[in-house]
Amino acid sequence: MNGAESLVHSLLKSGVTTCFSNPGTSEMHFVAALDRVPGMHCVLGLFEGVVTGAADGYARMAGKPAATLLHCGPGLGNGLANLHNARRAATPIVNIVGDQATYHRPLDPPLTADTEGWARGVSGWVRTSMDAGSVGADAAAAVQVSMIAPGQIATLILPSDSSWNDGGVVAEALPRLAAPAAAPQQIEQAANVLRRGGAGVVLLLGGVGLHEDGLALAHRIQAATGCRVMAQGSNARMAHGQGRLAVERVPYVVDLAVKAMAGTKQLILAGSRKPITFFAYPGKVQSSVPGEAEIQVLSRPEQDGVEALARLADALGCGRAAAPDNGGRPEVGRGALTPGAVAAALGALMPEHAVIADESVTFGRDFLAATKGAPPHDWLNVTGGAIGGGMPMATGAAIGAPGRRVINLQADGSAMYTMQALWTQAREKLDVTTVLLSNRKYQILLGELANVGANPGRTALDMMDIGNPDINWPALAGSMGVEAASTDTVEGFADLLTHSLKRSGPFLIELLI
Repeated sequence: MNGAESLVHSLLKSGVTTCFSNPGTSEMHFVAALDRVPGMHCVLGLFEGVVTGAADGYARMAGKPAATLLHCGPGLGNGLANLHNARRAATPIVNIVGDQATYHRPLDPPLTADTEGWARGVSGWVRTSMDAGSVGADAAAAVQVSMIAPGQIATLILPSDSSWNDGGVVAEALPRLAAPAAAPQQIEQAANVLRRGGAGVVLLLGGVGLHEDGLALAHRIQAATGCRVMAQGSNARMAHGQGRLAVERVPYVVDLAVKAMAGTKQLILAGSRKPITFFAYPGKVQSSVPGEAEIQVLSRPEQDGVEALARLADALGCGRAAAPDNGGRPEVGRGALTPGAVAAALGALMPEHAVIADESVTFGRDFLAATKGAPPHDWLNVTGGAIGGGMPMATGAAIGAPGRRVINLQADGSAMYTMQALWTQAREKLDVTTVLLSNRKYQILLGELANVGANPGRTALDMMDIGNPDINWPALAGSMGVEAASTDTVEGFADLLTHSLKRSGPFLIELLI
């Protein structure tokens, strides 16, 4: 058995059954091993940013890591933006990065790079397997480390001779390490704050606290104490829709965030961090939390947030709570494609247990609030602010949650970063509906010009414009095997969305807004 074969066997024994891949010469023995060792679902991406973003979306839905297969340091470099997003989402991923043979690297061939250095910026664990006999054990360790709460990226660098040399040893799966529990004083201090009560107490949820069980506990705590429940601005996965507590997220726009957090006297962090602004802006605050507010930590991100919420509910003696009242399901309107009209149509037509992969950026800022009356579904954000995460995230989510329709709310400018994901969706026959919000500009940057106090002229405005020439999205999607159509009305959107949900495979709807 060579090192590559021991790698595949060891990953499978550790529960890693999906590999998102864009391989090169250094990884050919790993690729060959995938033929000889059954059980690994191999998904080809045409760009490493698609590979890493898909691994992010997959793990968010599957609850376990996928592997990536990347070609040397430059291949890792191409995937760093979506690994950054995955790190911010606390997503478990096992990166397998090929490298020069150990005896060839000192000669400094063209692809030689500081692969370890590049990996450290996005990884919680980095190791290079220097011989075939250590590959299996290193793979098992990588999987174990990736699942350390709340989740992290483990990067295993594999010199090509470690793959092709004989002497590989299959490693058994290592035990999953339990998330640490919140300390008793964390629970009691949060309970004391809530017992005193008042409208100024905010329970801010993050991580697993936004999954269905966490939201149910937060609803009980809110019903018993009258506290306000909010969520971080951007989240890895959030249960939403009928039957789930509808929580407001901290807004992206500084002034709106300050308004949303106004009146907060006590902030309880439940798997979340203190909200800070995305950027520094001249003359504006760096945090939307009032300066006089006191902050209490119920659970840190690496602690078991759902268990902490359950202990808090018990400490408060919270009983059962009536089902959240999220209002009725919205109705499809008519006319122009406004944000509210698009959100209403989405909420009216999305199927039960849909997965929303949200990179709608400016146009979709109010989509979450407007879909609280829709059937139960999950909402995924691009968490790290690196654009180009939406399409790959939707691709991986569809593989990680088979049988569930994925709806990708996608800004057009961001889509151009990783449009190759459409090809993978077609190749894998994935049930993904892409709602392409086509305003032919980087709308968010137009707002940022004003926020930082810049005074743009023609040159600056031209750099925000992607409509010269216009991108033909139906033709572009069609060239990658994805059926597509355009519309500029709510009625047209409703018809196309209904059509896409009745068929299998991917479909793209361009909304001309």
